[in-house]
Amino acid sequence: MPRTKVSVIVPVYNTGKYIDECAPSLLGQSLPVDEYEVIYVDDGSTDDTPGRLEKIAAAYPNVQVHTRPNSGWPGAPRNHGMRYAIGEYIQFVDHDDTLGPEALERLYEHAKRNDADVVIGKMSSTMVRPRRLFRHTVDACTIENDELMQSMSPHKMFRRAFVEEHGLQFPEGPWILEDLLFVSAAYLKAERISILADYPCYYWMKRDDGGNNTQHRFNPRHGFWPNCRTIVRQIKDGTTPSDDIDGLQNRLLHRLYHIEILSRAREPEILREDPAEQRQRFEAARELALEEFPAPVREGLPAVSRLRAELLERGDFDGAVTLAEHVRQVKARSEVGGLRWEDGCLVADITLDLLRGDGEPLAIVERDGKRWLDPDLLDGVPGAENGWEVGDPFRLAYAELVVKDRDREDWWYPEGDMEVRLKPLGEGRSQLVASGRLRLDPERLAGGQPLKRGVHDVWAYVQLLGVERMLRVTGGDEDSVPAACPALTGGRLALPYWTNKGQLALDVDQRQRELGPDTDGLVAANPARARRSLGLPYMAASPDSAPVPVEVTVSTLTIEAKLAPGADGTARLRLPTRLKKLPDGRHPVTLLKAENPLAYAVVRDGDVLRLEGPAYEAGGGRRFLDSVGDHQQVRRLRQQLGR
Repeated sequence: MPRTKVSVIVPVYNTGKYIDECAPSLLGQSLPVDEYEVIYVDDGSTDDTPGRLEKIAAAYPNVQVHTRPNSGWPGAPRNHGMRYAIGEYIQFVDHDDTLGPEALERLYEHAKRNDADVVIGKMSSTMVRPRRLFRHTVDACTIENDELMQSMSPHKMFRRAFVEEHGLQFPEGPWILEDLLFVSAAYLKAERISILADYPCYYWMKRDDGGNNTQHRFNPRHGFWPNCRTIVRQIKDGTTPSDDIDGLQNRLLHRLYHIEILSRAREPEILREDPAEQRQRFEAARELALEEFPAPVREGLPAVSRLRAELLERGDFDGAVTLAEHVRQVKARSEVGGLRWEDGCLVADITLDLLRGDGEPLAIVERDGKRWLDPDLLDGVPGAENGWEVGDPFRLAYAELVVKDRDREDWWYPEGDMEVRLKPLGEGRSQLVASGRLRLDPERLAGGQPLKRGVHDVWAYVQLLGVERMLRVTGGDEDSVPAACPALTGGRLALPYWTNKGQLALDVDQRQRELGPDTDGLVAANPARARRSLGLPYMAASPDSAPVPVEVTVSTLTIEAKLAPGADGTARLRLPTRLKKLPDGRHPVTLLKAENPLAYAVVRDGDVLRLEGPAYEAGGGRRFLDSVGDHQQVRRLRQQLGR
């Protein structure tokens, strides 16, 4: 009998219809059904969830359902499931999320191949921005890779023997941040951690009723502040203190300080919440920061974040509000240049920077041999009247380009890196900018595989001076128009265009854009002519691409033509050699829904003599040959001319 490779543990509570949406992704895995089990643990539901679970268990032999009294949080049901799990590995899934169809098989194979204690599968989500942790697949790493702290949810695969050896358990009862406690403990103990980034394993989606949002985050009953303190102490107990800002302990604590502490002192929270309630959170964050976080954690922050920390730790709530109001107005800007196709890739030069609310660059001012934050950002901020020193302007600065599959919420990382540099502005002022080259390969971007049919939007993430922005890569002067010529790649058409928000997007296989309308403005200038196939200089083509069938109208006749790669990196249009239903003459060849002819077909006795571009000027000699085309000697001459 095959051994159970994976136990999937799903805590549920009053899930209702969402259990039926999640279940097919768990029960339709590519891993054979006798090699994994699904353990549902109902935490005392009061709706129809138990009945729904019973129906699933009755239909699938690898499903078991357990019930327990309500604990009020997912920790206890997860622990309950672990007690009954027999799989070599354990995968945690929340009841309103889904798995990719090959997730368990790929995660298990990656785990076994690398002898991993923990495997982190690529996550797709509508609730958090993409994480650079998933830029590349990693066979093995340890907690020394502090990027692991970007992924603290429990939706991972853990070796069961590893969990049992170290007694890893979730805290039970209403205990917010229970996932951070469990996952950070696992990271600290694990000898080998693997990352699977070339396949979307886990879909973490926002429910339409908001039910999977963390509500009442600061309810005293849930213990946010003491729980956060417990996690900080666990990390400190498992690492060595250091005065180096880049020491391991300080790097690991940075995530908690940045997310759980400084969020209470920055936009949007400090500007959105009731001031009386927010002051209490501000004071609680200040107390925890002063008592638990070593000074190097704060000292290692970039300039704006370091100023926030200063305001927080000296208890200046109003100053933090003023700074947040200024930073909220900072916008990120993108510039796109040289958009083109090269070797089957969509290529462009991208530059990203930050602008103040008045549209001027967010500057760094050089004075007295030091660098200072833009004075306009500090206007009215107590304690910064004489400026705020930047220190290292490149501290934690980075930028990246990401491509989002609009239909599937998958994020992919194109080739190339963004370089952060100082750009002189004159008069002792400079600006941090990030620049690099987008190289989007439609045939390899999705984890080494072709992008799926659909629209793929280009985004950027930038973090400069401690200001973070996710932005659309924009550059179109008009809305919803072609951004570059279409391309033939991998036997499909790829059409770059600017969306109605001015964002660069690539439509693969004509999901929303169509070839005709996107090329109408370009076809009229084509002066080419040929007998067998007509070159289309406005359409790129990968030399190894398979031909793509397209429907065209030749005069009144609708037929199937082909677009095929030519020798010069552009596409060529091929028509059938016989069109018996057409009379003699020169007939327009038009793509469906296009206004302008793509070409003209010269037909004689049902034979296609040649194709001509709309701008091709035929001389009198050519017209004469066409008029006497049925003469035998002229036919031989045409063959000799190859036209």
